[in-house]
Amino acid sequence: MLRKWFRWGLIALAAVVAIFLAYQGYVLAKLIWWKEHNPPMTAFMDARLDKIRQMRPDARLGFVWTPYERISDNLKRAVLTSEDDKFVDHDGFDWDGIQKALEKNEKRGKVVAGGSTISQQLAKNLFLSGERSVMRKAQEAIITIMMESVMDKRRILEIYLNVIEWGDGIFGAEAAARHYFGVSAAQLSAPQAAKLAAMVPRPRFYDRNRNAPYLLKRTESILLRMHNAQLP
Repeated sequence: MLRKWFRWGLIALAAVVAIFLAYQGYVLAKLIWWKEHNPPMTAFMDARLDKIRQMRPDARLGFVWTPYERISDNLKRAVLTSEDDKFVDHDGFDWDGIQKALEKNEKRGKVVAGGSTISQQLAKNLFLSGERSVMRKAQEAIITIMMESVMDKRRILEIYLNVIEWGDGIFGAEAAARHYFGVSAAQLSAPQAAKLAAMVPRPRFYDRNRNAPYLLKRTESILLRMHNAQLP
């Protein structure tokens, strides 16, 4: 009997490993495809649309793909300054940033900082749910490593700026620029770009509270530093 259970245990383990490897292969194939082709939706966008349609069944997302060269350098610099100022230099992980986030969380006694890079954020948005767990974070790391292996920094930033959430049902630089300022992503001024970058951590909240004191303070801070950002 013990031998039988051991055999079935090995079979179950082999099945789990096979499923895990098959999923990683699927993710890698998608990333390779997206190196040259634009993703039409992300896992996060699908989840948000489902939630919005619970209230408005006919709802659609504000989302228009815009090529890298037609997105204002102001926005690129502002987002890099706000979210990942070491983007062009790291391999997908900002180890100093992660250490500082851990120390800050330990000091506060709760999670108040994540230390995630743009690559990690994009990995999560493309494939994963918003749940917080060790398994999800591990999968995010695996996807980040694969993404950094098959895409250059310019392509990663291009996809990120096109799929990031910027308000209630608003995704990507073009939709955000038109939603908040009535201009195209190419026409964003430095102050407008800084404000959009400042909104990234809480886009739906700031969509409703566009003159929140912290948002304005954060905008000014980004505006003062964004000229130092190095573009890919």
